[in-house]
Amino acid sequence: MALSEEARLFADRHRVARLATASAAGEPHVIPLCYAIAGDTLYFVIDEKPKQTHRGLKRLRNIDANPRVALVVDDYADDWTQLAYLMIEGRAGLVADEAEFDQALMLLRQRYPQYVGMPMRFETNPMVRISIERFRLWRAVMPD
Repeated sequence: MALSEEARLFADRHRVARLATASAAGEPHVIPLCYAIAGDTLYFVIDEKPKQTHRGLKRLRNIDANPRVALVVDDYADDWTQLAYLMIEGRAGLVADEAEFDQALMLLRQRYPQYVGMPMRFETNPMVRISIERFRLWRAVMPD
């Protein structure tokens, strides 16, 4: 499903999303992450911040067992007329093509300057592709 222009702009002006995955047994797991969108695909990479071994991360184990994921980008304010969110649902999998990895990494580095200094490589930094199947953009008050 193609993101609407309004949904794409909403996602582009935000910096962090929350990714929800579930294990094969249905145990939920939610984690914040950085992302980039190209067409109807969302990408994130496992970067060099301190973590367990990359392939042992719960989000990657869950995606391997159950590729259905959801992702939320949201606005919160004490003034509830300002509330808004974009929820994306799709199928996730590891990027297996080095050219696709390089292209998506370029997009991620354009959005997040912190990534520029990190020596991320196809061989050592898993990247996930989420093929967007559905989305919902909700606002408490619709803009003029």
